[in-house]
Amino acid sequence: MELPLTPSQTIGPFFHLCLTTDNTAGCLRRSELKGEHIELDCRVFDGDGVVVDDAMIELWQADADGVYATEGAAFQGFGRLATGDNGACVFETIKPGRVPAWNGTLQAPHINVSIFARGLLKRIATRVYFAGEASNDDDPVLALVPQDRRGTLMARRDSANPACWRFEIHLCGERETVFFDV
Repeated sequence: MELPLTPSQTIGPFFHLCLTTDNTAGCLRRSELKGEHIELDCRVFDGDGVVVDDAMIELWQADADGVYATEGAAFQGFGRLATGDNGACVFETIKPGRVPAWNGTLQAPHINVSIFARGLLKRIATRVYFAGEASNDDDPVLALVPQDRRGTLMARRDSANPACWRFEIHLCGERETVFFDV
């Protein structure tokens, strides 16, 4: 007897019950930290372009010198926020410095991002790069992404608020963000 395949189990409509409402988890910076203090406005969309109002985004990044946090470091480099009714959440952080790559070069400033949402069995991972950053052309990870898809990894500076960078995450569809198998 052969049984038909059935869909895999997904995280149901209860997913939002596990999300944090503690917005302090989105403030990675303190006033005395060196580096460019920025806001990262992340917005999550489904395949139809509708905002996802109950996703959770985690960030992990280096400090302004390109150093990831160690125990007791002034900058921890980790944040976690749920998206709101508009599908967005805003992290207060610093623009990261360049970190070493596996091949001895330096990577462009970037922020590692994990997305958790209903319908996903596992987190999905991507990166935020900063549009206009000269070192983007030399980044070995970004070089692995086809040229026509690299724009999905770019945060863009808000013209009305230069301290704010906007990053859209499209979970699927025509504008799908590039995700990495990590």
